[in-house]
Amino acid sequence: MTEKKRTLDLEAILAGGDDSKEPTEYQTGFAAVIGRPNVGKSTIMNELLGQKLSITSHKPQTTRHRIHGIYTTDEHQIIYVDTPGMHLGGEKSINEYMNRTANSAFADVDVILFVVEAGRWTKEDDAVAKKLEGIETPVVVLMNKIDNYKNKEDLFPFLETVAANVQMDTLIPISAYKKSGLNLIKKEVLKYLPKQEKIFPEEYVTDRSQRFLAAEIIREKLMRTLGEEVPYGSTVEIEQFKFDKEEDRWIINALILVERKGQKKIVIGKKGEMIKTMGIQARKDLITLLDARVHLELWVKVKENWSDDARALASLGYDDNYSS
Repeated sequence: MTEKKRTLDLEAILAGGDDSKEPTEYQTGFAAVIGRPNVGKSTIMNELLGQKLSITSHKPQTTRHRIHGIYTTDEHQIIYVDTPGMHLGGEKSINEYMNRTANSAFADVDVILFVVEAGRWTKEDDAVAKKLEGIETPVVVLMNKIDNYKNKEDLFPFLETVAANVQMDTLIPISAYKKSGLNLIKKEVLKYLPKQEKIFPEEYVTDRSQRFLAAEIIREKLMRTLGEEVPYGSTVEIEQFKFDKEEDRWIINALILVERKGQKKIVIGKKGEMIKTMGIQARKDLITLLDARVHLELWVKVKENWSDDARALASLGYDDNYSS
């Protein structure tokens, strides 16, 4: 395979790319969203879908699973594959699982969207770029957070760094925060999707179950509310998830697992205030997700070393062959 062109028109890139028309025949395919932790992958996918599907926070490694977000129109169905951030270090089983899950996104997709942060190239970015060397799947680099730069010409040196290190087909500057450049992403993705009928029914927005999404919503509140250490030693297991017809509401019982007694005290908080706050926030999002009233109960349990126990991880849904 010949090496992809690395010489880019930097001024054209910063000007916003081309406005070529999208193909008219129906198209369906997969677009993997990859990159190091905390570059905005999940936020970008949520914006592309027009609704919140993947959980987000400012903490790295918020996304732990592969999630399919399905965007369907009368002309095409794009299946975005959100992945955990590819990261260096971290020798626990859960770190191995996340990197393995992220690597698996390379297989059987039609285009790869490699997200980088404008002006910041790290060793982890370089590690992701090296994994892309020699692959035949088209690669589109999404340079996120360009809203941090008032003078776009200041990005020229960074663009040259990316062009020198990434085997790619094109680069699109975007801002997930400002919601700019999203239409260009969709147009670029459609260049690589095959002409075929939709894979999922048009009403589907994901292949994950409501039970899975409920657990993710609760975990998001853990990530956003707690300090730096506890979220990485915690996970959520849904013990009961059912709709009570008589009471006309969902009954959800969730178990928050932590690795140490000290973490349990932090999650509960003084007089139970912390877990109460997280429960209120989670319930609000669960009502939106399920479009119904929700009764939510949360408990905290210590399960030592769960994040470094392969069997425990599998039982908690950290499985390469998930069934949603």
